[in-house]
Amino acid sequence: MKATLVKYLAIATLAVFVSCTAFEMEAWARAGGGKSSGSRGSRSMSAPARPDASQPSRPAMQQQQQRTQSAVTPPAAAPQRPSFARTMLTAIAGGFLGAMLFGGLAHAMGGLGGFGGTGIGLIEILLVGGILFLVYRMFKKRKEEESYAYERSGAAGYRQAAPATYDIPPAAEPQLSNQPTDIDQGLQHIRQMDATFDESRFKEQVTDLFFKVQSAWGNRDLSIAAGVLADDMRRALQTDVDELRSKRQVNRIENIAVRNVEITEAWQESGQDFITVLFTANVLDYTVDEVSGAVVAGSKTEPVRFEEYWTFTRPVGNNTWRLSAINQA
Repeated sequence: MKATLVKYLAIATLAVFVSCTAFEMEAWARAGGGKSSGSRGSRSMSAPARPDASQPSRPAMQQQQQRTQSAVTPPAAAPQRPSFARTMLTAIAGGFLGAMLFGGLAHAMGGLGGFGGTGIGLIEILLVGGILFLVYRMFKKRKEEESYAYERSGAAGYRQAAPATYDIPPAAEPQLSNQPTDIDQGLQHIRQMDATFDESRFKEQVTDLFFKVQSAWGNRDLSIAAGVLADDMRRALQTDVDELRSKRQVNRIENIAVRNVEITEAWQESGQDFITVLFTANVLDYTVDEVSGAVVAGSKTEPVRFEEYWTFTRPVGNNTWRLSAINQA
């Protein structure tokens, strides 16, 4: 019985030791030690907002709006109306043709149309006038029929084209909301004080800052990133770097691959702009002894995937962004 109790106590002690060791190994992962630190202003005591999976991403919404605008179907082209000038020319030509034909026939019958003379007589005049009248009536009737058909076909074509407004099935694309989100409102406030602010360019800037801070952390030299660290964040990182030095260890960060950069919060307070970004990345993250080079935590060959919220701040206006907080997802 006593031996069994000692066995269970030994197993429990080993489990506690392993869990504490694993926690300490995770604690030194990448910049910030894999923990939350720094200041998010009045939101420091609340966790960063996660992206809403039920809503489409901001680029997807913009692309859908562009596709919707380009999918409007114009009304069907109306049929071309007959030319009045062309109709009259045809009638006159027909009249002259009839005059020549019937005039020649009259002369052949002995000059009856000219009462024995060679000029244009009464019969020719009557024939030409009758032909012109018939041609006029024929084309007038045809014009009225074509005009009626034109009006009906034009109206029908327009009514047929009107319902086919969009070629995007309602269920195929996420629904767009006309209500601005908290992020939209926050970014709008930032743009009011900085007309040059661009969301895409901001993501590129903070991605560069992400690599710069990781490089400073891996070299245990925060002076590399001194200009992009807020005071609270610099003090927190410096404490961790000093502890690594005291243990004579180096946290290696290699082959960083940023998979996604997404803005999750944007706001202003006390004359400062704040934007929180969710970084999703893969990295080789391991810690070595600075003397022997032996790996004491992590792996040189197995990359790890992580998500972290980085909050950036600056004085309101077109000023330099600095890292003010890191929070674990």
